[in-house]
Amino acid sequence: MTMAMRFSAEQVACVCEVLLQGGHIDRLTGFLNSLPSSTSLYSEAIQNQESVLKARAAVAFHRGAFSELYVLLEGFSFSPRSHPLLQQLWLRAHYLEAERQRGRPLGAVGKYRVRRKFPLPRTIWDGEETSYCFKEKSRSVLREWYCHKPYPSPREKRDLAAATGLTATQVSNWFKNRRQRDRAAHCRSGEQVSGPQQFLCSGRTSGGPFQSSDDDFSPPGSPGALFPCSHHPSPPPRLSHMGHSHF
Repeated sequence: MTMAMRFSAEQVACVCEVLLQGGHIDRLTGFLNSLPSSTSLYSEAIQNQESVLKARAAVAFHRGAFSELYVLLEGFSFSPRSHPLLQQLWLRAHYLEAERQRGRPLGAVGKYRVRRKFPLPRTIWDGEETSYCFKEKSRSVLREWYCHKPYPSPREKRDLAAATGLTATQVSNWFKNRRQRDRAAHCRSGEQVSGPQQFLCSGRTSGGPFQSSDDDFSPPGSPGALFPCSHHPSPPPRLSHMGHSHF
C-alpha cells in the first residue's frame, strides 16, 4: 500500500493544495503518481476532487502536455476560487504553442488574437466581463483613479488592491499598461505632450488593428476603448473596500 492510499480524500486534497501553492511541482508530480489509479470507489473519489484535478493541470502545464491540460480544464466545472490559476495555465499554454509555431515571442496583438481564437472555457470562467479576473467594478475604480492620478504611490497601489480585490502587482501592471497605451495613442494622433500629463486620458480610442482591453490577459469580449476623462487632474476619489468576492 502506498503512502497516498493511507490518506483520506480530504488529506489528499490538502497535500495537493500545499504543494501547488508552494510551487513544489516535482514533489507534486511524485505525489500524484502515487495515487491509486484503479476503478475503486476510493480512487474515483480521490481522482475527481477539484484539488487533485487542479494539481494535475499544473503538472501537465509544466510538462508541456498542453493537450492533456486542455482536456482537464474543459472536463470539470471548477469553483471560482480556482479560476485565476487555471485561466493563467490556459492562456499561457496557448501563448507558448503559438510562439513555438511562429518561432518568436508574441506581442500584445498576437496574444489578443490567441485569446480570440481560444476563449476561456466556461468551466474556468464565470462569463462575466473581466480583464483576467478584473470585474467591471474593479476596472471602473482603477479608471477613475487613473484619470486623477496616473502614477499612484506604492501605498496607494496597496489601497487600490484592497479596494478592488486585486493584488498590488495586478494594480501596478494595469496602470503601467494603461499609461503605455495612452502614450501610444498620443503618438499616433501626432499630439506633442510632455510630463505626467502625456499619460492622462486622451479621450480617443486606440486606432490600432484591435481594440485592447484594460489588461493584456483579458478574455475576448471585454470592452477595449480608452475612456475619456478630464485633462485637469483633481484629487483622486476616496476608496471603499469591495472585498475579495471577485475571485
